[in-house]
Amino acid sequence: MPNIKSAKKRVKVIATKTLRNKMLKSQLNTTIKKFKVAVESGDKEAAKVAYVAAVKKVDQAVAHGLLHKNNAAH
Repeated sequence: MPNIKSAKKRVKVIATKTLRNKMLKSQLNTTIKKFKVAVESGDKEAAKVAYVAAVKKVDQAVAHGLLHKNNAAH
């Protein structure tokens, strides 16, 4: 455990950021999974809508620093 006040604060801030990152990554994975399910089901309209949502989430993840831009492009 940290003894210095600033180090204690960093522990709290890092815990908050970790929780936020987990939440955003979970949302991203859920969106991508929904797209894959729509593609496998063969429903083109649902796949188009899910694709747009997935691309948006991936771009947001890059903007928040959750994914590297080359990883997102992949």
